[in-house]
Parts: sequence; C-alpha cells; structure tokens
Amino acid sequence: MAVKALLFDFDGTLLNTNDLIIQTFMHVLEERFPGQYSSKDCLNFIGPSLKQTFSDIAPGEEDAMMAKYRTWNVLHHDELVTDYPDVVATLEHLKSMGIQLAIVSTKRNEMIDRGLGVLGATHLFDVRIGTDDVKNVKPNPEPVLLALERLGVAKEDAIMIGDNSHDIEAGHNAGVKAAGVAWSIRGADYLLQFKPEYMLQAMTDLIDIVKEG
Repeated sequence: MAVKALLFDFDGTLLNTNDLIIQTFMHVLEERFPGQYSSKDCLNFIGPSLKQTFSDIAPGEEDAMMAKYRTWNVLHHDELVTDYPDVVATLEHLKSMGIQLAIVSTKRNEMIDRGLGVLGATHLFDVRIGTDDVKNVKPNPEPVLLALERLGVAKEDAIMIGDNSHDIEAGHNAGVKAAGVAWSIRGADYLLQFKPEYMLQAMTDLIDIVKEG
C-alpha cells in the first residue's frame, strides 16, 4: 500500500466543535424536554447525522428540531470552536508530500466550509463530502466511496480518519483502512473497540504513517 489520500472526518477530528455541538443540543433539548438531558447524554449525538439523532429523540419533529439546532449553531459557531494542535501545519506538510486530502463529514457542506474557514484550511482539501452529496451518511460506505471516486484514488491507497465509531466503520465498510484519533471526546479506548488500523496520538503521526506507506 502506498498512501495517496487521507480522508478526514471534520467535527472532533480537525476542528474541536465538541463544546459547540453539546451546547447546541442542550439549548434545543432543554427547550423541548426540560431537565431530561445532560451534557453527558449529548456525547451519544456526536457522530450520527442530525436527522438520525432527532428521529430517535423526537420522531415526527425532526425538521423543526433541526431548524432550531442550525439557527443556534450558526449563531455561536465561531465563538465556541477551538483548534487542535498541529492540524493545519500537518495538513500543509502532507499536501507538500503530494498526498490528496478530503473531508468526509455528516454535516452540511455550508457548515464544513464555515469550519474550514475558521481553521484556515479551505485551500488544503481537494474534495469535501457532506450530507448534501449523499443519500446515506457514515457508517454507510457511500460518502467514503464517493470521496475516493472524486479523488481518483483506489481504496487500498487511502485511510479514513476520525474521532467516532461511524468514521472507522464507514472506512472499513468501504474497504479502506481507518485511523482513530486519541483526542476524541470519547477517548482512544472507545475507538479501539472498532479495530482501527492506526491510532493517532497526535496529528503529526500521519506524516510517519504516510512515509512508511
């Protein structure tokens, strides 16, 4: 295997949006279900699509709940997201090595672009796949396979990287190796259950992984 492409989840992998996501869910849920949910409960909602989450929580109310979520989330996005160490510098290094980079996320393209702008990494990605591009989100392999198709890269030459079970499972379901990130809010031990081929302790670990091929 020669690594030619790296596919990244976005939230919780490249940009720390955990506080933003948890606070947004708490805002929406506290209004609809006062006192029924805690911040810890919201950890379960990080990873799945909004539609899937709200379908489980409030069947039939998904559209209204999603609209409230998005309104608050957009309003507070830039103030509540934070950087992870070495992300942009590592992406720039990988790019200079000739590695193609893609985003494979369960959020809308508009918000991926917003986050990339805050991160200062818009120019580094060849492809970005959001919910607007697919019928089925992770852990379904569709978004990973679409990213590979648009990159023109074979599955054996790519790695899917993320902070959630959905990322690792989507990679494996698409026949792609997967890497978990130890800075996941759920922790490395949680991710190891899903048997990623790699566990990144730091973003810079990717440079050695690519070199070793």
